[in-house]
Amino acid sequence: MTEQRSDSVAPDADSPPADAPEQTQTPEELIASLRAEVEAAHAARLRAAADYQNLQRRAQEERAEFGRYQLTASVLNFLPVLDDLERAVESAHDDIKEHPWVEGVKLVMSKFRSVLESAGVTEIHPLGAPFDPAKHEAVGSAPGPDGIVVRVLRRGYVLNNKVIRAAMVLVGDGDRSAPPPPAE
Repeated sequence: MTEQRSDSVAPDADSPPADAPEQTQTPEELIASLRAEVEAAHAARLRAAADYQNLQRRAQEERAEFGRYQLTASVLNFLPVLDDLERAVESAHDDIKEHPWVEGVKLVMSKFRSVLESAGVTEIHPLGAPFDPAKHEAVGSAPGPDGIVVRVLRRGYVLNNKVIRAAMVLVGDGDRSAPPPPAE
């Protein structure tokens, strides 16, 4: 039932395949083309190795940046707790400042600060310094030398030389006749 076509031509066993290169190259030309291929492969390998090293470097930088971001976020979440401890100690009446529970809160606050310092967190001390918008957040003015921080309302902090929370301050308005507000 199957018909065979008699008009089909079988490939000649002596003829090279259609995709094979012609053998018209001289040995010198063949050597030169092979050298060019080897050099191209070598250059491609070097590019791939450089790309891989760049990828590793970028991944390492991203991991370090993520770690810095996580540390900053954690510290920012803990700073309100430190603020509350400081307010608790400051609000204690003079007659109970030496009470054991006040001393305990002071110890916890001190330990909390030392943990933050070991992580690279330092406090900004702006009182009496010229106002610096990179480190201070001015929320008002008060009598005092013009442009000088005369009162700190909320402490500011730096993490590894980067301000993570600016100090909230009152800045002197140049009126030296009135006494400056009490320092905190």
